[in-house]
Amino acid sequence: MTMGAATIPDVLVSTEWVAQHLNDTAIRIVEVDVDTAAYDQGHVPNAIAWNWTTELCDTLVRDIIPPAKFEALMAASGVGNTTTVVLYGDNNNWFAAWALWQMKVYGHQNVRIMNGGRRKWLAEGRELGSQTPSVASASYRASAPDLSLRAFLPEVQAAVKSGRAALVDVRSPAEFTGEILAPPGLPETCQRGGHIPGARSIPWGKACNEDGTFKSPDDLRQLYGGAGVTPDRPVIAYCRIGERSSHTWFVLKHLLGYPDVKNYDGSWTEWGNLVGAQVERP
Repeated sequence: MTMGAATIPDVLVSTEWVAQHLNDTAIRIVEVDVDTAAYDQGHVPNAIAWNWTTELCDTLVRDIIPPAKFEALMAASGVGNTTTVVLYGDNNNWFAAWALWQMKVYGHQNVRIMNGGRRKWLAEGRELGSQTPSVASASYRASAPDLSLRAFLPEVQAAVKSGRAALVDVRSPAEFTGEILAPPGLPETCQRGGHIPGARSIPWGKACNEDGTFKSPDDLRQLYGGAGVTPDRPVIAYCRIGERSSHTWFVLKHLLGYPDVKNYDGSWTEWGNLVGAQVERP
């Protein structure tokens, strides 16, 4: 039986690998959940948690965590520049991928995702921790932001006009058509529903198997290539606030090796609220 995407050790590790490295002092395991209360219900032993609503974004300006706060978070988490960080979370590693994208923006080299995330760890009946471990603080220096991984509004507008880049809308089909403005229960929304003109609808969850693991590279190439999203042209992924699209960014950039992939984290809450923006519906 093929291991599929689990055979990419520099960015993806198995639950078994994590279980064998729980006490490795060169590794920091971090849980990042949509449901920020999940960690307290039991977690991978020795894992710490990052709260995406307060620790992984600027709480004043709409933006990712600024450099100084990123450095402070890493230091307080016991993460040095050479520490291997293993991220995992609920909902098929949705926000774990968002954390990884930000770490790559700030130049952290050794960061990986636990394939299958929280769901697979629980399904396998593996050991759970109940306490938040105390970690010794570290020294951390972030690199200048790598903006080749991030798309801003002007670049997306230019891509719509030129047709040069493949735009991938990773939201649900109902969001893509404008039937709904946001997933149920999530507050960030928009004035207009629909999608960016020319975007392809490839929901982020299609990249995963039933057990939460990533599909094999062959299946992923068929999924994206079959929709015209190929490695020979730039790709811009977007969703609602940039978190689901970071999951697709991870798949295209790190599991398939596409050379030019950007996450448009302004996403639909920017485009769908912009005066005069073109909106497409079926």
